Amino acid sequence: MTVKKRVLVLHGPNLNLLGVREPGIYGSTTLEEINRSLAVLAAESGVEIRTLQSNSEGALVDAIQGAMDDCQGILINPAAYTHTSVALRDAIAATGLPAVEVHLSNIHSREAFRQHSYIAPVAVGQICGFGPDSYLLGLRALIKRLEK
Repeated sequence: MTVKKRVLVLHGPNLNLLGVREPGIYGSTTLEEINRSLAVLAAESGVEIRTLQSNSEGALVDAIQGAMDDCQGILINPAAYTHTSVALRDAIAATGLPAVEVHLSNIHSREAFRQHSYIAPVAVGQICGFGPDSYLLGLRALIKRLEK
């Protein structure tokens, strides 16, 4: 019996407001629509996903640590915590799970404070600037990584 790979998909603070929040930067796609697209891609790829959005840094850290029990990888949009959270960085490093960091906007072309990521050094890769497709590209990349 083949065990399906499972990926934890984490959405950081304020991403629950997608579709309403600054559509000029983040677009009009809702988080629910992103999660549905990810679920379709995961099913087509024979992978299970578990999704969580939280505005709480501690809840995200708990989810990352919990992924050690039943996930093989992490797809994360840390949102504002990208630029501030050593705790998320340390949790990802501690799990040893491959993580792909994604962002809807190109963080490298935005304000200076958004151009630094605490997550990037412990991620296997970062995809940004492609709107909702950043998530799909990130999941595809992570699945390929897990197949190796």
